[in-house]
Amino acid sequence: MRRTKDVLTTGEVAKICSVAPRTVSKWFDSGKLRGYRIPGSKDRRIPLRQLVRFMRAHGIPLDGLETGITRILIVEHDDGVLELLSNALSQDAGYEVHRARSAFEAGAVTESVRPHAMLLDIDLAGLAGRETIRCIQGMPELGACKLIAITGPLPEGDATALKQQGFDGTIAKPFEISDLVRTIEQVLGPEAAR
Repeated sequence: MRRTKDVLTTGEVAKICSVAPRTVSKWFDSGKLRGYRIPGSKDRRIPLRQLVRFMRAHGIPLDGLETGITRILIVEHDDGVLELLSNALSQDAGYEVHRARSAFEAGAVTESVRPHAMLLDIDLAGLAGRETIRCIQGMPELGACKLIAITGPLPEGDATALKQQGFDGTIAKPFEISDLVRTIEQVLGPEAAR
């Protein structure tokens, strides 16, 4: 997700700050985040320099702006799989990749990194699907984070069940890295494509 724009939409600001778009609208409407409305429209626009000022004032990490790269958190207990995914997504696909080997570690990393997407091994010990999703969705700063379930081979209908639980996408092992990148881009939308 490269950012070269000088003026951003509330959706773009939400992705940068890893919050829900309605949170950005509240910041804007309360005067905390300065910008302007498009004449004849309710659409809001935020100049990049105002966003940087706001993020610094409120302790929001600037890494999404400074690197201009989509942040991915991989939560996987298998060191070999974690290493393979991490290398492929950072070197070959150009994402900023962070790692966690447990649900506890993922919570700590998530708070500091504020990923755009999280790849969760649903077989991870201590990771109960619905509870984890509720916890993540309950954190305002992660409102825009997309969740992708990494699973073993899925019986028909299980992918749909995972989406009903709150996952934005699923991918079953074994998979090609190109399939994983495609899944990430699908859940993040067109701005994730490089």
